[in-house]
Amino acid sequence: MSAYIPQLYLPISSLAQARDIEYAKLNKGLGLTDMALADMHEDAATMAANAVLQLIEQNDLHPSQIGRIYLGSESAVDGAKPMATYVLEMLSQYFSDSYGPDCFLNCDVVDLTFACIGSIDAMHNTLDWVRAGQNRIGIIVGSDIAKYELNSTGEYTQGAGAVALLIKTDPRLMSIGEHWGIATRGVHDFFKPVRKLDKKALIKEVIKITGKNGIDIDALIEQLENKPEVKGLLDDNNRTLALHKDTPVFDGPYSNNCYQERIKEALSHYAQEAGIDQASPITDDWRRLVFHLPYAFQARRMFSEIFYLESVARGDWPALKADLGMEVPQANDFEEKQAFQKAYGKFLRAVSKTDRYRTFVKEKIARGEWASSHMGNLYTSSLFLALMSTLEQDLKEETDLDHQQFGFFGYGSGSKSKVFTGTLQAGWEKIVARFQLAKRLDLRTAVSYTDYEALHRGRLKAPLGDSKNIFYLSKVNEEKGSLQEGARHYRWSADQEVKVS
Repeated sequence: MSAYIPQLYLPISSLAQARDIEYAKLNKGLGLTDMALADMHEDAATMAANAVLQLIEQNDLHPSQIGRIYLGSESAVDGAKPMATYVLEMLSQYFSDSYGPDCFLNCDVVDLTFACIGSIDAMHNTLDWVRAGQNRIGIIVGSDIAKYELNSTGEYTQGAGAVALLIKTDPRLMSIGEHWGIATRGVHDFFKPVRKLDKKALIKEVIKITGKNGIDIDALIEQLENKPEVKGLLDDNNRTLALHKDTPVFDGPYSNNCYQERIKEALSHYAQEAGIDQASPITDDWRRLVFHLPYAFQARRMFSEIFYLESVARGDWPALKADLGMEVPQANDFEEKQAFQKAYGKFLRAVSKTDRYRTFVKEKIARGEWASSHMGNLYTSSLFLALMSTLEQDLKEETDLDHQQFGFFGYGSGSKSKVFTGTLQAGWEKIVARFQLAKRLDLRTAVSYTDYEALHRGRLKAPLGDSKNIFYLSKVNEEKGSLQEGARHYRWSADQEVKVS
C-alpha cells in the first residue's frame, strides 16, 4: 500500500474559529484535528499518479508487469475520459526514459464510480481478475477531493488524498477472503446531480448584475439558439445549460441512517455467504474492524446497533442491559414511527456510552481513526487510509498480529455497503514500516483560514506548498472552439520551478 498525502492542511481549530463553532464539538465530538487540502495545481488525477508511482518504486516493478490500474473516484475531471488515462499518461511520461514511451501500452485502465465505495469495487473486481489468471499484477487506487460548500454542515469533514494497493497472488501484507457481503439500495442520501440552468434566466441575472437595461433578451436567445455553429458556453443550440458542481447535495442524518442500515445488511449477507450462523456474534473473531470514515468518529457512532445485536447473540446482553438501565424500545409501543426512531436512537446512543462499548471501540476501531482525524474524508480512499492507520498504530505498539483477521466495512452513498475480511501475513511489520504516515503528516504546511478560503474559491494564482518531485496539473487548454478545448496537461516537477497556466 502507498498513500499520497497533500502537503497542505488547515487546522480544524482555525475553521472552528472562523465559523464560530466550539472546537471541542468538532475535535472531541467528531474526532477532527486537521483537514488535508489539495493545492491549486493538484487534482484527483495527480494525487492518484503520485500514490501509484510510490507503489511501483517501492515494489521495484517493471511497467510491463502491471496488467491493470483501476481507479475509484467521485472527483472525475471529465465526463467521458477516465482519470485513469491521465494517471497512465503521467506514469508513461515518468518512465519513458527508462522503459520506452510505450511501457504501459498493454495496461488496462478504467474508472469506477459509486461514491465512496468505488475503490472497493475496483479491488473486488481486480481480486477476481488476479485469481482468474497466472502471475497477474494489478494496481487499484482511490483518489478524491472531498469538497463541500463554505459554511455548510459538511465543510469541516473535508479532506483530500489518494491510496494505492498492489494486488497479486501470495501477498506479503494481507490476503483478502473470498466471501463478500453486499447490500445495495437506490437512495438519495448524498449525490452530485447534473443541474439544468435556463439560459434565459441566466442571461437575465447577468444583465441585472451589470445594471445594463434595454437589451432584448428574447431576440438574443433566439439568435443564440438558431445558429448552427457553436462558439462558446452560451452560444450553443440548447435552451438549458448543464452544470456539474464538485460539492454534493446531501442529507447528513439520512446519510448516517443509510450507512448504518447498509453495513448491518451487508454484514448479514456476509454471514450467509460465509456459512456463519447469523444468530452468532460474527465480528468476535475479527481482531480489528476497518471502516469507511466520512469523519474520524463515524464508525464508533454507527456501530452501536450491531454491537447491541451481537451482544444478544453472544448471550451477554443481560450484563449490557444492566449497565444501560433501560429497556430496548419496541416499535409496537409507539403510535408513530418517528417517535419510535427517536427513542431507538436515544437507546443506541446510550449503548455507545457504556464502558463495554468504549472498551470495544478502543480495542477494535480507534487505531483506524487516527489518520482520518489528521486528513479528513478521503471518500474512496477513506477505508484504505483507516487500514494504514490501524497497522501503523499497531506497529508502534508492537502488537502481534500475524495471521490475525480484520473485518472491513465499506460504504458508498447512493447507497451500497460491502463487508469482507483480510488476514495479515507474517512479516507484515516490514511492509507497514514503509508507510511513514506520522512522519509525513508532521512535514505538512499549515495554511491560514484566508488562504484556505482562497483555495476553496479557486482564486490562487500560484501553489502554496513545495511542489518538487510530484506530478502536477500544468495547464488546461482554454482556447474556445479548439479541438483541444478543456484538455488537461500534466507534468513531473522534479527540481524545476512549477509553472501553471
